[in-house]
Amino acid sequence: MTLTQRLLVSAAAGLALAASVPGAALTGASAHAQAYAAPNGAPMSFADLIERVSPAVVSIEAEGAVSPEEVPDLSEMPPQLREFFERFGGMPGPQAAPRPRRSQGSGFFISPDGLLVTNNHVIAGADSIRVALSDGRSFPAQVVGRDELTDLALLRVEPGSRPFAYVELARELDIRVGDWVVAVGNPFGLGGTATAGIVSAIGRQMSPAQAYIDFLQVDAPINRGNSGGPAFDLNGRVVGVNSAIISPTGGNVGIGFAIPSDVAASIIDQLIERGEVRRGYLGISPADLTADLLDAMGLDEDMDGVLINQVLAGTPAEQGGLQNGDIVTTINGVPVSGARVLTQRVGAFAPGEQITLGVVRDGRERTVRVRLAERPADINGPAAPVRPEAPEDAPRFFGMTLEAPSAQDRARLDLGDRGLLVADIEPDSEAARKGLRPGDAILEAGGRDVRTVADFRAAAEEVRARGRAALLVFVAMQGGQQRYAALDLDEMD
Repeated sequence: MTLTQRLLVSAAAGLALAASVPGAALTGASAHAQAYAAPNGAPMSFADLIERVSPAVVSIEAEGAVSPEEVPDLSEMPPQLREFFERFGGMPGPQAAPRPRRSQGSGFFISPDGLLVTNNHVIAGADSIRVALSDGRSFPAQVVGRDELTDLALLRVEPGSRPFAYVELARELDIRVGDWVVAVGNPFGLGGTATAGIVSAIGRQMSPAQAYIDFLQVDAPINRGNSGGPAFDLNGRVVGVNSAIISPTGGNVGIGFAIPSDVAASIIDQLIERGEVRRGYLGISPADLTADLLDAMGLDEDMDGVLINQVLAGTPAEQGGLQNGDIVTTINGVPVSGARVLTQRVGAFAPGEQITLGVVRDGRERTVRVRLAERPADINGPAAPVRPEAPEDAPRFFGMTLEAPSAQDRARLDLGDRGLLVADIEPDSEAARKGLRPGDAILEAGGRDVRTVADFRAAAEEVRARGRAALLVFVAMQGGQQRYAALDLDEMD
């Protein structure tokens, strides 16, 4: 076959491929483009989208100082590590002076008059913040408000001679797994970088400390410096605020997380209105209903709801009449399926609002009305005390050693005249698997108060005789919290 013949065959193949695409033109540049068209639903290029939204995306540089109290004394480190820190980071000691701290991130304008969104961790502790635009301009920025629980911050830049380009947060998020997303930001301080990928998952839960966010997982490459930048859909709407990555190396491995835009929009609205976020507060320690808890409580295995481990003193929950061991099944008639959902739903109400809870107590349904307070800034209890020593001959159940609490233990855990101290626990025991720790105390077993080891043994045997597979115990934890746990009776001895 001659060169001319090969070229004609190649051209014919290209035309045939183009003809198979509906609506394809068969001549000129259109035929060439269609011959290499992406699959249905995928754009040939993101260039138009990126050109349209990029002017609204900024690079952020925040500067502050790290006080000596924030930096550990490294003088006890091995020589090779001490040498590393001396060479690359300095080695602060007890008398060290404050050291400069600089962070870089991304953000985006949401109004033409200079309001912009970023992550709280990008600007936390900063004394000065500066934003750089894609056109080369640079402006100082001030914090309007920030919310640590969702890692969002709202900044303001004084408007210049012309309005800022801006983008909009999608307030109703209808994105699906597999949809395209485009991330624009400032990775590694490079500025003006765009990447593309798909939504890999929806509703990702990162940690208990981030109970108010169910993240979008995306595989659009996100690296350090992308934090606070936008993730766009193909219509140019912001569908997520890039916030975190999972990476063993610190670089992109295709697993990034973005705060959903509907969550971000709700938080930003409050920051615009009052400079802070106020959340409803019930005052309970909630827990998911697990199969062993349901069995230990004698409840239907298909039951859905949230167990109240503890009603905190002086809170709306106590004032409304909620009790330890209640199971919350609905809020204002809408079912709740887990502790995280309950926390988010309650937090979405404004302080002062009254809500109606559907509750199951002692197997009976009832309604409880509660007027919410404002969530305290710090609801963590005190630090755990030093682990107590257990005598060698102390009785052991479920892998834990139980003993009578001392007067100090009673005061520390607010036990009153009941309770058994968990003095020691075997690492892989049933008690350890269910979250008990040395220094906790068991207040109830099988629904009855326990004061002696004999009380505990009798309660376990009674529950076993009733045909239950697990023993329900009520535990006073270090730090002031209380919770229920179900211990498998096959693991008792």
